[in-house]
Amino acid sequence: MRRTTIALLASLEAFVAALIGFGLAVVPLMLLWAVHFGMAVDVMAFMNAAGAVWLLGHGVNVTVQVDAVTAAQSGLAGAGDPFPISIALLGIALLTLAAGVRIGRRSAAGGHALTGALAAMAVFAAAGLGAGLLVDTPALHTNPWWAIGLPAFVVGLGALIGAVEESVRNPSPDVARAGFVRRAVQEIPPLVGEITAAAIRIGGAAVFGVLAVAATLVAVVIVLDYATIASLYQALDAGVVGGIALTMAELAVLPNLVIWAAAWMLGPGFAIGAGTSIAPGGILLGPVPGIPLLGALPGEAPLLGAVLLVVPVLLGFAGAWIVGSARRRAGAPTEWWRPLAVAVAAALVGGVALGLLARWSGGAIGPGRLAVVGPDGLDVALVAAITIGLGALAGGYAAFLGRADATEPGTTVARHDDGAWRADAASTDRYEPVPPPRAEPVVPSPPAEPAEPAEPVAPTPPAEPRRDDEDAPWWRRGRTDGTSGGARDEDRNATESFERTGPIDR
Repeated sequence: MRRTTIALLASLEAFVAALIGFGLAVVPLMLLWAVHFGMAVDVMAFMNAAGAVWLLGHGVNVTVQVDAVTAAQSGLAGAGDPFPISIALLGIALLTLAAGVRIGRRSAAGGHALTGALAAMAVFAAAGLGAGLLVDTPALHTNPWWAIGLPAFVVGLGALIGAVEESVRNPSPDVARAGFVRRAVQEIPPLVGEITAAAIRIGGAAVFGVLAVAATLVAVVIVLDYATIASLYQALDAGVVGGIALTMAELAVLPNLVIWAAAWMLGPGFAIGAGTSIAPGGILLGPVPGIPLLGALPGEAPLLGAVLLVVPVLLGFAGAWIVGSARRRAGAPTEWWRPLAVAVAAALVGGVALGLLARWSGGAIGPGRLAVVGPDGLDVALVAAITIGLGALAGGYAAFLGRADATEPGTTVARHDDGAWRADAASTDRYEPVPPPRAEPVVPSPPAEPAEPAEPVAPTPPAEPRRDDEDAPWWRRGRTDGTSGGARDEDRNATESFERTGPIDR
């Protein structure tokens, strides 16, 4: 596929993704403007808020300045001063990341991954610039450089992930003509590539497993505390349209809550305001913002909350065991240091991934004590790296020591007819017992029945003597009396002469 075509397709897909993300922010606000406020308020205020929400979804900090009346009604210290909102609405960022992964895969398949990624980043940089100009008002303000760079970084990260995945899955046979990403992936030394691939599989699987367990916890807590959440909705009295807008905002921060639950499961926990802590060891809460979904926060620490710390260890162990066992079954040589290197790399992958997610999921949501919300990214990264690394180390060496019960790689142990175990040439080193063949019982054949006497054959009558000229033409047959005289011989000679010479041409 041509470079220009890939750039156009990537730009179009990036534009659609940016438009969808902005639409998710602007549609509920437009409904509020039309229904709740009766279109009596300036519509640009809601458009500015939609641009701020889209930028917050990509991690861009927005500074808010409220009027004196609103600041006095909030009752928060420092509400009259400009305060930043830095919490990232990861629901919007997740959509952008998914679009970037799709763009990266398509561009890498076409042979120009870098072109597709740059085109998508250019579109999101332009969208961020437009949103930054839209937000630049007396009530809202943001850094234009961050507004340009962070949305482009999110979609570029997704494109890089998609391009690397496509390059690893479908390597190009022609390295010289392959794209930049394909060449970079295929030129990695084999040993580094094997360790990196194993670490990404183990660490990535552990991260997804931790997030899956955390999402399950969030779902269970929401179901159990549904009455509290519903009562908070009723207390706010936002109406149908306001409830829809509030629900859309809660869906945007739902991935943040899942990451907070993962931080709680790992041990460091998270905070809802300065001086608060929600962790397995104890819960210390103050005034909580009136968001209905926060009504599901536990009032006290569960008795067996610390037991969940075993989850990342088990996930790391299971991942390393599966990868090591697959390598052992394939008969590939494994050095003693390889499980250690893979465990360290997997711990680095898991720690960095969960630490960055924890860092991006928190931030400031208001003035005063609300400037500290979410988990501490560094603490989450350290605990995740230690737990996943220990599990991967144990699982890797458990799979490695499993080779001690087998023979050298490239042989198969089989049991022969005499019951002894011998090593035969094969492609694996696992025990494959082969039972001796069972002898089939010999069934005696029944006695042969006596043959019936043959019927007498009638004698064949003697054949009549055949005359030599029986089949000859009538003119060559002899006389009926059986005699042969001179006249017969003369007739025969004349006939033979006629046959030799043929008819006379007239």
